[in-house]
Amino acid sequence: MAPRPRRARARQPWQSARALLVLPVALIVVITVVDMRAPYDVHLGPALVIAPALTPSFAGPRTTAGVGALAVAAQILLGATHGGLGTTNHIVQIITLTVLVVLTVLYSALRMRRQAQLARVRTVAEAAQHVLMWPLPERIGAVRVASLYLAAEDEAQIGGDLYAAARCDDAVRVLIGDVRGKGLPAIGEAALLLGAFRESAHRRVPLTELAATLDQSITRYAAELDRPEEAGERFATALLVEIPDRDPVTRMTSCGHPPPLLLSPGHVVTAPGLHPSPPLGVPYGAGHTLDEFSFEPGDTLLLYTDGVVEARDERGRFYPLADRVARWTGDGPEALMHHLRRDLLAHAGGRLGDDAALIAVHRTTTAHRTTAERRRHG
Repeated sequence: MAPRPRRARARQPWQSARALLVLPVALIVVITVVDMRAPYDVHLGPALVIAPALTPSFAGPRTTAGVGALAVAAQILLGATHGGLGTTNHIVQIITLTVLVVLTVLYSALRMRRQAQLARVRTVAEAAQHVLMWPLPERIGAVRVASLYLAAEDEAQIGGDLYAAARCDDAVRVLIGDVRGKGLPAIGEAALLLGAFRESAHRRVPLTELAATLDQSITRYAAELDRPEEAGERFATALLVEIPDRDPVTRMTSCGHPPPLLLSPGHVVTAPGLHPSPPLGVPYGAGHTLDEFSFEPGDTLLLYTDGVVEARDERGRFYPLADRVARWTGDGPEALMHHLRRDLLAHAGGRLGDDAALIAVHRTTTAHRTTAERRRHG
């Protein structure tokens, strides 16, 4: 039964174009009839050009040529009705209309070719973006996950913001980050950071060591590609989160990234205290810090990038994320993302000035480790 709806959807564009074709044809008929019945000194023939001029907006060059030919035929009929085709006025009108129709058909052909090229480019770009940003699973370990990505550039689905999740023994590790820049130019650094995380997240190392590995990747990438005048301009903020299956806690290491929000039942929103280090790629002598706080079943951890809290309304006011999410602490991750998408775009007037990413991690269950398990896992 599935192929039938697809065929129905495939016919919809043609059915829509065929329905719209009634408009230019009706215009030609109406203009011709009114002109034939109008006084001798009233000439509506030049208005026939409206019909072929409208057609390229919904149809291709062949249909445009057909409508144009019908308009020229109507102009010839009007010339024959009003004094014959040999008059200079009618000859000029017919020639002018014919030239305009030819130009309109050429424009329609160029437009269709441009649309086909753009469609191919979009297909390739979407495929590359989907390969880079894998969709997060709805459930992984002891948590449910939902994500939201809003790219600043219209033609991009992703940009400088990034996120990923991976399993490491009996824990879930989540990365959310923001590389310098936005939109398509920042995808290179985002791909590097995602690749380094996916390669290293499964290793049984502390988050601080994982952060150091990501830092080395960004630094090495910058050293290989940066020109001397661009030294120090490639960096990324990142937040690494580890959620054990059996302990009601969350461990985090922040590299210059905004702190998450902890949503608890009863409209309670708190911001866990973090000790962030500088962003990845920025020279820093000391090591990274591991922070830990309680994450009980029923709680939701909201991770986000600065494009969310820096979104402005028409008065220049920032988006009050903590105040807004307090209304939805009882909703699941998917519903929370739905509310935030609608509310954030409404606040920003439908368009963001920077890429924005959010992840909602909802803990469902937990089982405390035994003493032997704690010793075995260090």
